[in-house]
Amino acid sequence: MELFIKLEAGYLTIAIFVLAITAFVTTREFMPKGSFKRGIGITISALILLIALHFKVTIDRIESVTEAFNRGDAILCENRLYRKGSQSVEIIKSRDWSLEDNIFSSPNFERGFFIARCVVK
Repeated sequence: MELFIKLEAGYLTIAIFVLAITAFVTTREFMPKGSFKRGIGITISALILLIALHFKVTIDRIESVTEAFNRGDAILCENRLYRKGSQSVEIIKSRDWSLEDNIFSSPNFERGFFIARCVVK
């Protein structure tokens, strides 16, 4: 559950905002009766589906990156700290990189990378 909240916090916040807008619009006097129930029901269903699909895709990518890293394959992670030069960092197990609690870290690099923001090269 902690990983779900960590991965989907931004999308959950957006979903709450969308639900608030839906509730506001569907309770206006110019809307037909029953539009609140229909609007909220459709919106919640769509948001649950989209967030669940995003979580599934992200978890599948995390598993494939973990397997590839353990095999010794190269992993690319986005480097948001420095915008100069290369925007990605190549992570290979043989170059002193380790994976603990879904974070790639190395004594030769100043910061770690969250595995969900990485892909197999």
